[in-house]
Amino acid sequence: MPFLRTTLAALAAGLTITGLLATPASATGAGDRGRHHSDAVVIAHRGASGYRPEHTLAAYKLAVKQCADYIEPDVVTTSDGVLVDRHEPEIGGTTDVADHPEFASRKTTKLLDGNPVTGWFTEDFTLAELRSLRAVERLPDLRPQNTKYDGLYQVPTLKEVLAYAAKTRTCSGKRVGVIPEIKHSTFFRQQGFDLEPKVVRLLHRYGFDSPRDPAVIQSFEISNLQRLNRMTRVRLVQLIDCAGGPYDQIAAGRQVTYADMVTPRGLRAISRYADQVGLCKDVMIPRKADGTLDAPTPVIRDAHRAGLTVVGWTFRRENNFLPAEFRSSSDPAAVGDLVGEIRTFLRAGMDQFFTDNPDLGVAAVRGRR
Repeated sequence: MPFLRTTLAALAAGLTITGLLATPASATGAGDRGRHHSDAVVIAHRGASGYRPEHTLAAYKLAVKQCADYIEPDVVTTSDGVLVDRHEPEIGGTTDVADHPEFASRKTTKLLDGNPVTGWFTEDFTLAELRSLRAVERLPDLRPQNTKYDGLYQVPTLKEVLAYAAKTRTCSGKRVGVIPEIKHSTFFRQQGFDLEPKVVRLLHRYGFDSPRDPAVIQSFEISNLQRLNRMTRVRLVQLIDCAGGPYDQIAAGRQVTYADMVTPRGLRAISRYADQVGLCKDVMIPRKADGTLDAPTPVIRDAHRAGLTVVGWTFRRENNFLPAEFRSSSDPAAVGDLVGEIRTFLRAGMDQFFTDNPDLGVAAVRGRR
């Protein structure tokens, strides 16, 4: 029997996104919603990735030290079926694999969600081989100060990240939360890897097995979240990009876009299988032609009306990522006013947010108290 997440509004309307969301709707899940809390939840995006190479235990430990509420591991797999923590299956930009001549022949081109990508892929390495690599800074031009940590850290397994979170407390004494994102589910299934059951088993093993536990599973796809709704009581978040649509739907020949999914009808449909919606920043507050923020769209209000917690992504301190009014100079790598940007989105009603700079995220939240 599916775990029940239907809001009353969705149950009454019986809405779907162009008929796609046919998973039986249910009725628990509308409860533990972040928008009823007095403080926004700060999620360390790939750890404190503004200060350490992303997706390393060092980045996660620094994030907790900076008082993040949650840490985010992105989940891919090795050839021998071990879940590991990388932003993408392609690891040329996040490890020193290019410096290992023994792996030169592994470089290849694959269709990743329909797009050709050239590089080295985790699913072509055993865990032991992957352990011989070391993490490097993904954005060296914008974060040259982080390159001094290149070569120091291994690629962690999901098991290691969950074990660390399970035994660690936040600055407020609560359990450290985890919000794993299952990457490219359709891509991996096409290659014979089924990530969802393994993620659920590991979460449950480390005590993350109910809506009350500080754990959320994320995906940009729809069908795997619907499947997860039948597998676990852990909260789920439907990720929404600024453009395009979920690849599982594209692969199935269905014409569903993320724009469809953030209409009132689409948000009510999401609430049938998920508890939260993770929105690209521009979906909440778009930018004008001059790069400054425009007025908020109705999406935050509509998501709340559907009973969904609103999570925003991704907030970074470098000018390159900031709206024009929060930049400190024309230097894209210089630090701007991230706290000011986050507070603008919090005032618009955002409940939780991903940031590469948890210390600044916490400062933004504390300013609301």
